[in-house]
Amino acid sequence: MSEDVQLSKVCMDFGKFRAVNNVDVTIKAGEFFSFLGPSGCGKTTILRLISGFMDPTAGAVKIGGKDMMGIRPNLRPTALIFQNLALFPLMPVWENISFGLEVRGADKDTRRAKAEELLKLVDLHDSADKRISQLSGGQKQRVAIARALAVEPKVMLLDEPLSALDLKLRQHMRAELRAIQKRTGVTFIYITHDQGEALAMSDRVGVMSQGILQQVGTPMEIYNNPANGFVASFVGENNIFAGKVKSVKAGVADFGTTYGNFSTKLGPGVKIGDTAKLYVRPEHCSLQRTVAKNDNSIPVETSEVAFEGNFVNVFVRDSFGTIHMVQAQNDPNQPPPVLGAKVNMAFAAENAVVLSDAVTGGHG
Repeated sequence: MSEDVQLSKVCMDFGKFRAVNNVDVTIKAGEFFSFLGPSGCGKTTILRLISGFMDPTAGAVKIGGKDMMGIRPNLRPTALIFQNLALFPLMPVWENISFGLEVRGADKDTRRAKAEELLKLVDLHDSADKRISQLSGGQKQRVAIARALAVEPKVMLLDEPLSALDLKLRQHMRAELRAIQKRTGVTFIYITHDQGEALAMSDRVGVMSQGILQQVGTPMEIYNNPANGFVASFVGENNIFAGKVKSVKAGVADFGTTYGNFSTKLGPGVKIGDTAKLYVRPEHCSLQRTVAKNDNSIPVETSEVAFEGNFVNVFVRDSFGTIHMVQAQNDPNQPPPVLGAKVNMAFAAENAVVLSDAVTGGHG
């Protein structure tokens, strides 16, 4: 019931502007794959290329090994869920779901049976005869998913479908979407600018910037081993130090900064003599009165404490006035330092990495 999707050196130009630049990736059959990136990075254009609303300027889009060039959207084995859902307010829920089957000539009994089956799949079994206006935001999302599944697509395309929901409902719908995808086995291709959505739901994530696919990997790979500075800073929080790679010994680099030298790992393509940036996650930093011998550290003063429930974000100011963040688990037995406390922000070499800037492009 699913197909793989292959983008082979795909480019899309709008006049002199290149919105998608040489994207090359294979999305496996039955995979939940997310394209993640800021507005204008090319991710929605990729979705339109896969769905058939436009053809690439160069390269090929293949679904199940078949080149899709020139094949109209209604003849592709895909279904698209838009951000605004585009449900029909005057139709009951079951007719919304079975609309695609009606277009294909299915009789009423067949359509109703299929709608009932899909309503059970999305846990709305008692909503067949309700109006769209009687549904909550999350229920409308599930109706849109059921309607897309009714035509038995091999590939489901989702363009930021959760963006209009409140935080709590978005978090709930992430789990719902993931569960539905696993139950159906359909290939899901999801577009989002929300890193939390991409990391929570996806088998793999492709991070986009300026039309270029910066990195593809599992959520853990993307977060723990970013390919460059853009990926590191877009996916999660970081404390960043600019400097230069002075030497490398036994896999550990000596990185010179205005704060002194730090011991760190080197990211892809970074070598001795390069000017680059060191990235360290707030959860990998700690605040200490005295610093362990092998740790990196800088003297800081606490400037703000933000309580987030299960964790605490402590903001600190260094001698240059730069603000850094340290994240710790909420432990009443180990409260954060008081405001104005003079401490050291420390981190281990294995938790820091020096990365080059993102691969840039966007104009052809």
